[in-house]
Amino acid sequence: MSVTTERHDGVVTVTVDRPGRKNALDPAAFATLASELTALDGDTEVRVVVVTGANGDFCAGADLSGEDERPHPLVGMEAVNRAALALHRISVPTIAKVDGVAVGAGFNLALGCDLVVASDRARFSEIFSKRGLSVDFGGSWLLVQRVGLHVAKELCLLADVLPAARAAEMGLVNRVVPVDELDATVNAWAGQLAAGPPRAITLTKRLLDQVATLSFEDALDREAHAQAVNLMGTDAPEAFAAFREKRTPAFTGGWVPAPPTSS
Repeated sequence: MSVTTERHDGVVTVTVDRPGRKNALDPAAFATLASELTALDGDTEVRVVVVTGANGDFCAGADLSGEDERPHPLVGMEAVNRAALALHRISVPTIAKVDGVAVGAGFNLALGCDLVVASDRARFSEIFSKRGLSVDFGGSWLLVQRVGLHVAKELCLLADVLPAARAAEMGLVNRVVPVDELDATVNAWAGQLAAGPPRAITLTKRLLDQVATLSFEDALDREAHAQAVNLMGTDAPEAFAAFREKRTPAFTGGWVPAPPTSS
């Protein structure tokens, strides 16, 4: 399998594993990635998804070998876009765990996650223009949202390779750690998220993802609706009680039972 999943205590790790290709994605791998992420989004046991690559690299983008075997370019791009949309639409928080290269669609696979943790030897590039291509896997949207138009143009038009520290300075990476601390750092963040209130985290993620297209008034209205949903669940009352009782809350994502109706 070019894409594998592993589960542990509500955390699912999705690993791109294509030895000898630096985990570059061919059409079959893009399709598998899309189907795996879509299936996880409908799984109520999943609290967090970690996306990573095997064998010391994250993802070298699209596999450009075997061009004679490829379908029409627009058909091929449908598989790329389905994978990008599946990652964008997943309701639980996602963490990119990046080691080695993350270039082209691999860079944008990382940017499509909610959080990005990189090793100090990770390298990033919107390599497309050096391959005679334009940016894909949502990079045109993701970069403008994260770093603004002019910096996005710098990254895409020049296609320079960024060391992890520079990517962090630009706001593209949340945390850079020594390579031997990468697993522990991501595991700690994933565990913290998995122990959190699932519905509140999902709603907060949705509010932040949608805010770019909303007015301030619309954002306030959506916040009010989200807060009402939280207060109808069991997690907010549990958090209030745990605060009063000086203990750690146990979040389940349940609902407060509706009062009985009178006959």
